[in-house]
Amino acid sequence: MKKLQVFLLVIVALFTFALGTEPAHAQQSIVIPGIDIGVSTADDPESVSTSLQIIMMLTVLSLAPSILILMTCFTRIVIVLSFVRNALALQQMPPTQVLIGLALFMTLFVMYPTLQQINDDALQPYLNGTMSQTVALEQAATPLKHFMAKQTREQDLKLFLDFRDQPMPATVEEIPISTLVPAYTISELKTAFQIGFMIFIPFLIIDMVVASVLMSMGMMMLPPVMISMPFKILLFVLVDGWYLVVKSLLIGYQ
Repeated sequence: MKKLQVFLLVIVALFTFALGTEPAHAQQSIVIPGIDIGVSTADDPESVSTSLQIIMMLTVLSLAPSILILMTCFTRIVIVLSFVRNALALQQMPPTQVLIGLALFMTLFVMYPTLQQINDDALQPYLNGTMSQTVALEQAATPLKHFMAKQTREQDLKLFLDFRDQPMPATVEEIPISTLVPAYTISELKTAFQIGFMIFIPFLIIDMVVASVLMSMGMMMLPPVMISMPFKILLFVLVDGWYLVVKSLLIGYQ
C-alpha cells in the first residue's frame, strides 16, 4: 500500500513539473501580423477613381459565374450532355466534373472569336488608356449582343420587350442587355431540350424492345433497365455518340 502511495506521489510530482516547465521555443515571443482596414482621405481624384475601378472589377468577378452560364453557350452544352447521361441510364458515369469540364472547354472554343473581338475592341484599348471605362463596357457588350441575338428567337425577345412596352429595336446594338439575356436563356433552354428529346428516342426504343422481350419470356420481376443498359452503351459506342453529340452542338453555333 505504501509503494502505491509513493508511486502516485511521484506521478503527481512529474505532472506538476511538466506543467510548470515550458519549452524554450514556447518562451520566445511570437510575432502575429495585424490587419488594418480603414477609410482614409484621398490626395487626388485619380486615387479615388482607381479605388472605384478595383471595386467594380471585384463586382464583375463575383458575377462571373452568372455571366458564364447565362451569356455564353455553356447552358445548352451542359444540358445536352446531361441528357446523354440520363438517356444511357448511367447515374454517375461520366462523372459530373467531367461533363462540366467538357462543357467549359467547349464553351471557350465556341466563344473564342467573340472573346477575341472583346479583347481587341474593348479590353486592350482600356488597358492602354486610350478608352474610358464606360466606352469599353459598351464596346465589350456589342460582340456578346451579336452572339446572343443570333441564337435568340424573335418570339422570346418580343416577350420581354412587350412586357416593358418597348418596340422591337432596329439593330442588335439597340437591344438592352437586360432584355436580351433572359430571352437568350429561354431560347437556349428550348433548343437544349429539343436536342435532348432527339437523343432520348433511340434509347427509349431499346427500352421498349427489351421490356417486351422480358414480358414475353415471363421475366416480369427482372428490371428492363438492367438488361437494356449494355445494349444502350454498345449502340452509343458503335455510332460514335460523343462525336455526333459534340458535332451537333458545334454546328448549332456556326
